[in-house]
Amino acid sequence: MAVPEAFYREAIDLNRYSNKVQFQVATQFNEVIIDVLRKIRDLEGNSPATTARLRSILAQMVDSLKGWENESAVYMIDELQNLAEFQVGFVQDQLQRVLPKGEFQVNTVAVSPDFAKSVVTRDPTALTIRLRDSDGIFKTAQFALTAKRGSDISLPNGKTVKKAFRGIADDSASRLSKAIRLGVLEGESLQKIVRRLKGPNLSFVGKPKNAIALNSALKNSEGMLLSNKQIQTVVRTTVNQVQNAASQAVYAANKNITGKYQYVATLDARTSSICQRLDGQIFKYDQGPVPPQHFNCRSTTVPVIDDDDLAKAYPDTRPSATGRVPQDTNYANWLKDNPDLQKKVLGKKKQYFNYLMSPSRGKKQLDATNALKKLSVKMDLSYHYNNLQKNILMPIKKGKSQKTITGNIRMLMNEGKSRSQAIAIALSTAGRKKTAKKRKKR
Repeated sequence: MAVPEAFYREAIDLNRYSNKVQFQVATQFNEVIIDVLRKIRDLEGNSPATTARLRSILAQMVDSLKGWENESAVYMIDELQNLAEFQVGFVQDQLQRVLPKGEFQVNTVAVSPDFAKSVVTRDPTALTIRLRDSDGIFKTAQFALTAKRGSDISLPNGKTVKKAFRGIADDSASRLSKAIRLGVLEGESLQKIVRRLKGPNLSFVGKPKNAIALNSALKNSEGMLLSNKQIQTVVRTTVNQVQNAASQAVYAANKNITGKYQYVATLDARTSSICQRLDGQIFKYDQGPVPPQHFNCRSTTVPVIDDDDLAKAYPDTRPSATGRVPQDTNYANWLKDNPDLQKKVLGKKKQYFNYLMSPSRGKKQLDATNALKKLSVKMDLSYHYNNLQKNILMPIKKGKSQKTITGNIRMLMNEGKSRSQAIAIALSTAGRKKTAKKRKKR
């Protein structure tokens, strides 16, 4: 069994590409906010005219953010369409290289021109991919992305990219307006409010040159940091979804070459517990989990080639944070072999992880894979809770109407809350208490 080395290299390149796209979207968002804060900074005095001008600037901010939402959706459509077409071509090329020359051709996959538009703006169940035969003719049978497959191309909370951008825009406008009004009521000068919202490291003049510089500049920004994290989450997760959907389409079209795929996580200390557990596992197509398993997921899938002669053509290694390791090394064994990283990955559970693998347990001794699996069930809950707290894509709506409360309950349950938790949070937001139903006396 072997995996072409190029698939591992491509996973690293994909992370770089994702950073480039999210940096572009975030930069456009930040330009809108910086322009608003610059105009507020230049206001002088506390006259009625100043107050009216401030209200006008805040109203213009709402319109500008709507413009950002639409422009970002168009940009994402273009980037995701190019990504899907590139990924399909890349996988087809790698599979063709596996085959002895002249034997038979890899089935190619044509991506619908509206593929990316459906991912960003519409119901993802409408997507279709069609197969071509070796003569370039479409086959009569279509490879259709069903509702189940389509759900893999919406964000983990079920929202489209455009709706997520709309939520970020609305939430940012509301949050900044409230922060400015509260600062004014507390007697802060407009200049001081602007400095606090912008942060000390972000300049009105120059722009950060890349994603790393941008994250550093926003470190202490009260008004922009959360929105930028949310943008990063939306873009990274969507790029991962489209890349994996395109790859799986080509794999499924060529089951005579590769009948199974392998789940591949990133071997470093930032990988989530669920992806740690899935790393290295092999599944039949349409019968196993596909990334992303959560927001900001960096995992991917690679085709498994069960042919000893063909496998010899590829290096039997994969990259990791500690250097190249054998290709059959999964996350658990990599972590076992790197005790210095165990504290960073497992925290206080490091000791328990090693105890589970200890020979002193006799027949109860577990190998690294099962030891990490036992730990990760509990770790999954903590990870997903923290991930949702950091990346709230659609804020809870304010209001006391039954429609608003019902919508909030549905959204919270989609994010993983139990029904009782969702009801309690939604009612608390609406300023109501959950009351027990009174039994009628007979």
